[in-house]
Amino acid sequence: MDETLKESLIVLGRIITIFPLLLLVTIYMGKRAIGELPIFDFLIVITLGSIVGADIGDLSINHLYTAIAIVAIGLLQRGVAKLKIMNRTIGRLITFEPTVVVQDGKILNQNLKRIRYSIDNVLQLLREKDIFDISHVQTAIIESDGSMSVIKKPSKKSVTLEDMELPVGRSAIALPVIIEGKINSAGLQFFSLNEGWLKEQLSQRGIKDLKEVFFASVNYDLELHISLKDDTDLLVPRFLH
Repeated sequence: MDETLKESLIVLGRIITIFPLLLLVTIYMGKRAIGELPIFDFLIVITLGSIVGADIGDLSINHLYTAIAIVAIGLLQRGVAKLKIMNRTIGRLITFEPTVVVQDGKILNQNLKRIRYSIDNVLQLLREKDIFDISHVQTAIIESDGSMSVIKKPSKKSVTLEDMELPVGRSAIALPVIIEGKINSAGLQFFSLNEGWLKEQLSQRGIKDLKEVFFASVNYDLELHISLKDDTDLLVPRFLH
């Protein structure tokens, strides 16, 4: 009983002493380290968590060495952050480049493969930006921290119908009807459409094989919007850090 109480007090003492130090080091590392979490900072946070967890859970670990490790990691992160500012080449080597995943309303298949994102990932991130129809997007970029930045097409900028004194129309939402070459029947049924209508629309656009289509959606106006698997006609800008 006495031994258990003693060890409990030691654990409590470690928590009381290590967390203020961890807080100070995190503040020293800067807002970027705790806010955006690019890949290097993400690894720093994981490492700090592992060190602190091991220190609290394993009393055989020397508490002083844990403190030294935390301070050293903080200095390393701050040093690398300065190095990235001084040398862009080093910054690109240890941080993901921004990647364009939608251009002119079309999902870029090859770019998604490169960063291992799925169509569902892209659609979810767009919904979080209050965009439910991909045809409204001029450019969408996955940033180095995994977040998405979006530029809407000029005609789709956030001007309300009340501002323009126009009557309220239908919701700006589109549902997928083709995903990676396969028909999504639920999307067609929602708009009371069938596969015959869809194939006729594809035929009018010179698309004979469903496998050519990476993604297609339909809106309330029954407008079909298509992203091909190999769309080489798009001019895709490159964004740097």
